[in-house]
Amino acid sequence: MSAIHHRTTTIDGHTVFYREAGPQDAPTVVLLHGYPTSSHMFRGLIPALADRYHVIAPDHLGFGYSDAPATEEFDYSFDALATVTDHLLEHLGVHRYSIYVQDYGAPVGWRLALAHPERITAIITQNGNAYEAGFVDSFWAPLWAYSASPGPDTEPPVRQALGLEAIRWQYLHGVPDTSLVSPDAWSHDHALIQRPGNDAVQLRLFRDYVSNVELYPRLHEYFRTSQVPLLAVWGANDEIFGPDGARAFTYDLPDAEVHLLNAGHFALESDLDTIAGYVRGFLGRVDGARE
Repeated sequence: MSAIHHRTTTIDGHTVFYREAGPQDAPTVVLLHGYPTSSHMFRGLIPALADRYHVIAPDHLGFGYSDAPATEEFDYSFDALATVTDHLLEHLGVHRYSIYVQDYGAPVGWRLALAHPERITAIITQNGNAYEAGFVDSFWAPLWAYSASPGPDTEPPVRQALGLEAIRWQYLHGVPDTSLVSPDAWSHDHALIQRPGNDAVQLRLFRDYVSNVELYPRLHEYFRTSQVPLLAVWGANDEIFGPDGARAFTYDLPDAEVHLLNAGHFALESDLDTIAGYVRGFLGRVDGARE
């Protein structure tokens, strides 16, 4: 099994933590995590890929073991998170790579692709939305209300997402056998989300989520013009990003490969081997087509 290195570096004045494994001269796969987690969500996938790929999995600022500067010190937005990731990859000398995106990792990855389309060799999306078709209304309605009018009437429902039970729900809903999901996952996430001042960070990003939807027309044009190879491997029981979000990729990428799993939002927790198999097969075909 390949060794996994746990590294930190300074990017734009902030400490960024990242996990790295695999041969430096192999094709690079960048793993971009969602809310409320970190590169910890990829702890099983990294060794499953690292025999064949150079794998990099950073923690976004405000998450995991990366710095979480106060909102007065860093203007949190998805643009800003993508810029830090872009600068990290440049610092590491990574100029051509595939991306694996989940949840918040998707809008970060989409911005990387729009900024540097020539660098993206392939996309894997695991419950990482790019179309309005995937939003489950019951989950998103409070966030849209908060984004449109932040205040004491709209903040309490979204603030609940910071709590232990809400984070636990993200991991367990839609999972047929919840005993497959380690409680270490949600306990780890909750502990780091609860760092002093981090609630303000997360609320700022909640308010900014609408900017991702505004980006979709440009993103769809990128899909149509590039025909970038794309694999959607999706927990079909997700009550945040439903299966229509996976199917929607074929609107603009008719050759997209879509697999719906009997799993929830964090499908890697219950279906790691299945997802790793799909990813290895997909990337192997993409690599073969480039040769």
